[in-house]
Amino acid sequence: MSTHPWIARYPEGIPAQITEDRSQSLLELFNNTFKRFGSREAFENMGKVMTYQEINLQSDFFAAYLQNEVKVQKGDRIAIQMPNCLQYPIALIGALKAGCIVVNTNPLYTPREMEHQFNDAEVKAIVIIANFAHSLEEILAKTKIEHVIVTSLGDLLGGVKGTLVNFVVKRVKKMVPSYSLPMAKKFNDVLKAGARMKYTKPDIQPNDTAFLQYTGGTTGVSKGATLSHANVIAHTLIINEWFKPLLKEGQTELMITAIPLYHIFALNVNCTFMMHIGAKNVLITNPRDMPGFIKELKKHKFTLFTGVNTLFNGLLNQPNFSEVDWTSLKGAIGGGMAVQDFVAKKWEELTDSPLVEGYGLSETSPVASCNPLDGTHRMGTIGIPVPSTELSICDDEGNHLSQGEIGEICIKGPQVMSGYWKKDNEGVFFEGGWFRTGDIGMMDEDGFFKIVDRKKDMINVSGFNVYPNEVENVIADHEKVLEVAVIGVSDKKSSECVKAFIVKSDPSLTEEELRAYCEEELTGYKKPKFIEFVDELPKSNVGKILRRKLKEREAESNA
Repeated sequence: MSTHPWIARYPEGIPAQITEDRSQSLLELFNNTFKRFGSREAFENMGKVMTYQEINLQSDFFAAYLQNEVKVQKGDRIAIQMPNCLQYPIALIGALKAGCIVVNTNPLYTPREMEHQFNDAEVKAIVIIANFAHSLEEILAKTKIEHVIVTSLGDLLGGVKGTLVNFVVKRVKKMVPSYSLPMAKKFNDVLKAGARMKYTKPDIQPNDTAFLQYTGGTTGVSKGATLSHANVIAHTLIINEWFKPLLKEGQTELMITAIPLYHIFALNVNCTFMMHIGAKNVLITNPRDMPGFIKELKKHKFTLFTGVNTLFNGLLNQPNFSEVDWTSLKGAIGGGMAVQDFVAKKWEELTDSPLVEGYGLSETSPVASCNPLDGTHRMGTIGIPVPSTELSICDDEGNHLSQGEIGEICIKGPQVMSGYWKKDNEGVFFEGGWFRTGDIGMMDEDGFFKIVDRKKDMINVSGFNVYPNEVENVIADHEKVLEVAVIGVSDKKSSECVKAFIVKSDPSLTEEELRAYCEEELTGYKKPKFIEFVDELPKSNVGKILRRKLKEREAESNA
């Protein structure tokens, strides 16, 4: 649906509006899944498989423990701070079953970032991986956290394998710094104790909050997007309609989940939606270990794959990429950052399946638009609005702009949050409930939307707007460039100028060669005035390049 008559038609089989009943909570959605698909495989990690029936039982144990031992009340906040492992869906679903609000937390947060998030959300309990428990120890006394549950990576792998994984992680790889949390309970002990306790289903209404999903903090202090059960149910049904022509409910659909489950993309596309259709998730704990990732991919005949541009680009540059069996792959979806054209083209060429870009934010549960997977996708765009969702391009006063004009992307739909937790939401929405994304974009002649860049990342060169995404896309096309990030830096003559940070794929690349290339491909004011070759670019744990970190580094070096 769109307020504009020229919006592109939906692919065959996809309705403009979802019609299914949304008057339920996630507890009903999960219960329906467990009843219908109980014996099917639900999650796999490091070779260990758990069925939906096992997830249901273990999450009941976890919920019972929270209710009886932690004494949680409906609406209490519980933080989950882990990478992808089997403990995550159990803790996630168990917390929701207990009536809690889940606060997903990046394991790589610094103690300062943890303290801010836990205090802002008023977290009562936390489940944390042992690798980062030392950071919790540092700030625990400054929070209101009353209960700590610690787990190790191998805890649910069972037998010799689980013991070995925990030994290697702690003793061989030295990945668990020493910590002292005397109050902490072990995750496996919690499940054992919960098995002896009674679970009571709470009264959860659709408008009750399910998640406080904190923004990544890439442009400032992170804020908690308040997502209700109704938001997430609507999002699940929207995505179900979008993928219905491609994915078959109750059949052998297999999702590769390399994006961490604490990220909104994996949380509500890989986890919630795939559970809704009875699919299986293969959880990748450390996708940055590319050789190990390829080794894991070779074990499976997967049908769907989500990731970010840097992940797809990294895989494509692995020498044994072609050894993976890509024949079952129906499509790959890129989100979190722009999918660069050369990456999408190379992916499609080598896998014979499309890599399309979607778009969304924590505030929209997340998906708001996506490119179709029926062959009508358009590279360089974020696709068309998903069902029951409206996108509009607005000026600074909230006026809807015409096709082809550049302005702020605004979103309206049942998956959009009600606002930020404990914040003044003045200016977050335009009149009529249009959420302001802060992204600059436009809609083309066929109704496909395109992100030009983040509003805060735009570079002003002598009055001309330069969008880093555009410059990065051009430079990334150079055959000797692996990764690139572009920022604006101060310039006495033109207020700002362009600086490019380059990671080489070929060590023979020189600054002169790259400047000559930019001379041919970019107009004068868009060309980088400064070029710096670096070994790596700062990234979030999801793999999103953090321009903010580069700006901070520049500011420090010029202080």
